[in-house]
Amino acid sequence: MTAPLVVTLLLEERARARFDQLRSRHFPADRLVVGAHVTLFHAVPGEHEDAVRADLAAAADRPGIEVEVAGVRLLGRGVAYDLRSDDVTDLRTALARRWAPWLTRQDAQWRHPHVTVQNKVAPAAAQALHDDLAADFEPYPVAAEGLGLWRYENGPWAAVARYPFS
Repeated sequence: MTAPLVVTLLLEERARARFDQLRSRHFPADRLVVGAHVTLFHAVPGEHEDAVRADLAAAADRPGIEVEVAGVRLLGRGVAYDLRSDDVTDLRTALARRWAPWLTRQDAQWRHPHVTVQNKVAPAAAQALHDDLAADFEPYPVAAEGLGLWRYENGPWAAVARYPFS
């Protein structure tokens, strides 16, 4: 059986570096196996890699996308930044329609993009970080520069391909 594929939205370097810094500071070290990311699909069956590659190349044939970092969300045992973009939602919805027979329940029920900066901690620690990050938060724009394809390797991800927006 081929390892599952992960599809991500690639953010501009400045935003990715900021989220990576927060993630490095607040994520439990033993669980920090990948950097900050925006997951669009968590586990597309690897046997469909050729079709996934073709679909991602076609989906990336578009201008870059502006995404709003819209708020700080408490996850219960973690914290994430919510992202908003109709273009990202539309792109993801179109891919989900094409891949519907292959999607896990988690991928079929996807709601909106986010970047998790803390997870798997005590609820009180999550609440404290949420309150700290939300205290002076104001929405701001970041650029999405393309799509990333990764192979899940029982924790870490191996880069497979990047599909920059045109």
